[in-house]
Amino acid sequence: MMKLKKFTAVTLVLVLLCTTLLTGCHGNRGMDAFEIPEEFDTSRNYEITFWAKNDTNKTQTAIYEKAIADFQKLYPNITVNLRLYTDYGRIYNDVITNISTNTTPNVCITYPDHIATYLTGTNSVIPLDEIMIDEAYGLGGSEVKFDAPTKDEIIPKFLDECMLNGKYYALPYMRSTEALYINKDFVEKLGYEVPDVVTWDFIWEVSDKAAEMDAEGNFLLNGQKVMIPFIYKSTDNMMIQMLKQKDAGYSTESGEILIFNDTTEELLFNIAEHVKKGAFSTFKISSYPANFLNAGQCVFAVDSTAGATWMGTYAPLSDIAEDKFTVFETEVRMIPQFDPENPKMISQGPSVCVFNKEDPQEVLASWLFTQYLLTNDVQIAYSQTEGYAPVTSKAQESDLYADYLARAGQDNNLYYDVKLEATKLILDNVDNTFVTPVFNGSASLRDASGQMIENVTKSINRKQTVDDEYMRNLFDDMTSLYRLNQISGQGNAASGGKDSLGPLPVTSVVLLGTLVCVWVGIGLYTGSQALKKKKMSGK
Repeated sequence: MMKLKKFTAVTLVLVLLCTTLLTGCHGNRGMDAFEIPEEFDTSRNYEITFWAKNDTNKTQTAIYEKAIADFQKLYPNITVNLRLYTDYGRIYNDVITNISTNTTPNVCITYPDHIATYLTGTNSVIPLDEIMIDEAYGLGGSEVKFDAPTKDEIIPKFLDECMLNGKYYALPYMRSTEALYINKDFVEKLGYEVPDVVTWDFIWEVSDKAAEMDAEGNFLLNGQKVMIPFIYKSTDNMMIQMLKQKDAGYSTESGEILIFNDTTEELLFNIAEHVKKGAFSTFKISSYPANFLNAGQCVFAVDSTAGATWMGTYAPLSDIAEDKFTVFETEVRMIPQFDPENPKMISQGPSVCVFNKEDPQEVLASWLFTQYLLTNDVQIAYSQTEGYAPVTSKAQESDLYADYLARAGQDNNLYYDVKLEATKLILDNVDNTFVTPVFNGSASLRDASGQMIENVTKSINRKQTVDDEYMRNLFDDMTSLYRLNQISGQGNAASGGKDSLGPLPVTSVVLLGTLVCVWVGIGLYTGSQALKKKKMSGK
């Protein structure tokens, strides 16, 4: 009997030890899939967290705060705590860290590339397909206490951008694209006219000419010691859009990496030639394009339409010294194209996802607040802060928004003409926009695409040789640095791969591991008893 008790105690210790170790290794065990409650319990109080991104635009912060205050008037039992971040990367990193401990926010401004990684945590982000069309609490549902848009009133292309593996895991919040901001005076001074659709050949030709200097080292165009004719803010978007325009490989929907191809190499060699002439640089290397554009030290600046309030002589958010400003006419065009008859430009902008929690009522409260962010009051107010477009036809077709667009140039704040031109650019080109495939690792591929341009530009500036061998090494370095060989062909994060059944649930792993530990314990105990008997028989 004593032996049996001893065996039981040893086995229990081993089971607990193994369970603890396995749980610690695997972190989050996941949660049950979210099920929509039949009724929202208004007798209870809920506290939810909302993580959002904001740089220095206090107007945007005020809009978030007003949206929260107005929502809480309708739902006084829901408290929304706002946490602001300076960039989306920090939000992404914090979410990843918190998934393992089930301490994610309730609602989060994010991007589909990031959500694909969030989905590696079991049921961490709720799919929205069913709740969007729920008669009571869905978009525009009968029990919703505000005038929310219906699913049909969300611009279909924007909503489709939130789909991963056939399910919606987010709602679009705002949409933008990239724009080419041009110092028209400089272009005309060089003997050119700004075309309706700017080509890459035009950009490079004008930029090379703008880089010419006199014998004293002053640039002929502006008479200064500083001139960077063409500056690109987001080099990942630059490479992605160039490849799309060329119909060259980037990646497949299933996660196969195609970017290391002859077209990519050709594009990089071409960029290198213009860097040698002093015609091109990037934000990471030189600083914000707007700072150079506004100081008369740049001809072409590519940035998001959401960055329009920093661009131009009278830009309301420009932060360069007042005596550095130069007066010039700013033109806004779509990004440079290889085929002007078939323009392609990236669709970007934040979306909103809802994280799963143990309490379905808390998730429902989070969903109601997420819906509120798509109401006309929030959509129109936020879109007016920068060159964003509302994501609903309900907002875009409203009289208030039409009046806003019609007032371009009435002042240099709310109706700043460059901002409104940038906004119209995205509204007029929705059908010409595209998004890249989303899978677990697509964010790393995006980073690698821009880093190749950054590396080539730095190498030329350092007088290094950029040749075939350099390109082979560059491709190898990007593959290794961003672990692209580990994600290639793995499939969508939500599916675990096209032909894959996916990994076992963590709970199953823990159970199997515990059973292994039990059998190991039994084996050790049996072995020790046999050894003891052998010793005793030998005495």
